Amino acid sequence: MAPPPGSPHRTTGSTLLHPLSALLGIPLDQINFVACQLFALLAAFWFRIYLGPSHASSAVRHAFATLFGIYFAVFCFGWYSFVVAMGYLTLCHISRIYIFHYGILTTDFSGPLMIITQKITTLACQLHDGIGRQAEELTAEQNRLAVKTRPSLLEYLSYLLNFMSIIAGPCSNYKDYIAFIEGRHVHMKLLEVNWKQKGYDRLPDPSPTGAVMYKLCITLVSLILFLTLTKNFPMAYIIDNEFLDKTPFLSRLGYLYVVTQAAKPKYYFAWTLADAVNNAAGYGFSGVDERGSFRWDLLSNLNIWNIETATSFKMYIENWNIQTAAWLKRVCYDRAPRYPTALTFILSALWHGIYPGYYFTFLTGILITLASRAIRKNCRHYFLSSVPLKVAYDVITWVVTQLAVCYTVAPFVMLAVEPTVKFYKSMYFHMHILSIVVLLVLPIRPQAHSTREPQNQDVQNSVKRKDK
Repeated sequence: MAPPPGSPHRTTGSTLLHPLSALLGIPLDQINFVACQLFALLAAFWFRIYLGPSHASSAVRHAFATLFGIYFAVFCFGWYSFVVAMGYLTLCHISRIYIFHYGILTTDFSGPLMIITQKITTLACQLHDGIGRQAEELTAEQNRLAVKTRPSLLEYLSYLLNFMSIIAGPCSNYKDYIAFIEGRHVHMKLLEVNWKQKGYDRLPDPSPTGAVMYKLCITLVSLILFLTLTKNFPMAYIIDNEFLDKTPFLSRLGYLYVVTQAAKPKYYFAWTLADAVNNAAGYGFSGVDERGSFRWDLLSNLNIWNIETATSFKMYIENWNIQTAAWLKRVCYDRAPRYPTALTFILSALWHGIYPGYYFTFLTGILITLASRAIRKNCRHYFLSSVPLKVAYDVITWVVTQLAVCYTVAPFVMLAVEPTVKFYKSMYFHMHILSIVVLLVLPIRPQAHSTREPQNQDVQNSVKRKDK
């Protein structure tokens, strides 16, 4: 039931912006979130200009990032949720990192605690790789990211609570973050390019301003779409009895695509703004592309173009919530002795929370991932002989992929069991049935998996190809 007019929206955070919330008719917690991120954006510019590595020591940068991060968390979520929930999670994981050097604890906290969970488990695994395992047991990526010395308390708190990522993430690797604080982050990436051949006498000094402005434009467009489309096309309408009685099946499929599209702008807004905040602070440089342009996508959480044009379920997943996918790969998929795909989907569901809809989504995702992999491996090569066939294949797989994603993620939005079951009944469980038929009919090649892989490029490439 909606609150009475003029009453404050329920929030555990600051009520300072309640008048603005009442004026705009937007929940106070969402106003606080956006306000903190915009202030973090300004603070990030100031941090890069006035507290850059050439102006301040690493200790000062760590302390500033930590204190502002704590303040933002308290402003958004209040002392109770911040101290009690985060304190419990942090103490549990400190024991794993500083005593046992390893361990992954996934628990159901929301918002910043989900990001902190990612960071703690990432650091735990990378400390375990650096201290508790031999180099020959590691993959090339694990060896590159391994942390061989325990962080100081200030470094640890700064990594977990820095103001650039405390509100909306993303999770980054510990070594990348420390290199950023110490002023080595951009320099390390630039050394990978021979600048003398490009006519430079010295290393360039790439500015993130262009990338930040571009991402802020995307953020603004996403906000406009959220305010106009999302509220006008609610997911709940697809299980409305009158809609189900009067609308043919194909029309329901089309509307499912529309409401799923309408649900995306809020994610595009939050993740792109978070990326811009990190870039504004000078964090997120990933090197130089083939055209010689500077790239600031190390921490990007999505690739909108690849999402909207994805022609496979795998391609869609790889470009959505990228940093969480990277976290799942590093802490689960690459370390699971068996059934890496299933275990990774299950861990993802546990990390997201306890709503039944999450588990419907991720269990359905397992089935569709396996079926799409079987189709691709058994059928795709027949369509590569000519351009028309390849175009036809791409069009068909784009339609199927987009509809499969919509079918899979609907329970994620609905959350509860009853609307989810009603939705799948209205869709005649067609994607489940088709996926099972595909798995029964098409041969499936066994997936070899090992957590101890030699460090050579051929094996690395095979790991990357394993889930295609």
